[in-house]
Amino acid sequence: MKYRLAIFDVDSTLIEQEVIDLLAAHTPHGAQVADITARAMAGEMEFDDALKERVALLKDLPSSIFSQVLEEISFSQGAEELLSTLKNSGYFVGVVSGGFHNILDELFAKFNLEFLRANTLEVIDEQLTGRILGPIVNRDGKAIALREFADAYQVPLMQCVAVGDGSNDLDMVKLAGLGVSYRGKPILNAAADVVITDPGLEQLLEYL
Repeated sequence: MKYRLAIFDVDSTLIEQEVIDLLAAHTPHGAQVADITARAMAGEMEFDDALKERVALLKDLPSSIFSQVLEEISFSQGAEELLSTLKNSGYFVGVVSGGFHNILDELFAKFNLEFLRANTLEVIDEQLTGRILGPIVNRDGKAIALREFADAYQVPLMQCVAVGDGSNDLDMVKLAGLGVSYRGKPILNAAADVVITDPGLEQLLEYL
């Protein structure tokens, strides 16, 4: 088997939405957050600053918002089929996201992934504080996650596949043996080995 491990970005890759935008839609700051998200994913803003600015605007949302937003998420075309096929084919499969464990842990529970790393929104007294717990999962953090995932399962990086859509995925896509841009921004398309422009993540199987 040429490839043995696959790691995926989540927002606008495995799912159609940006989770932080869905959360912000329940505040008065929805349009502002969506604009920052778009600029950050295009590489026009430094990710950490953009994330902190957006998360601060979520302050005082009730933690019950997580289950509500889960209902608003839809998987990208072919995503569930792809994840199941890879798992059944013996791949180690993981996700790494600038999004949030508060939502993604439940979203991906049914897939029995080997790896899931994301940010964590701080919640105190059932309200979001507008802060993130621990180190931020950013562009560098995603590359580190790929290395740690591959090391844990003793898979050489050349046998790894990394899939994303934005500038935040650039380092892990360049690091993997097969770097894939799925309906990605120009900055990622230029660095990827494979660029998939039409909807349907199952198209990735053709390259494996």
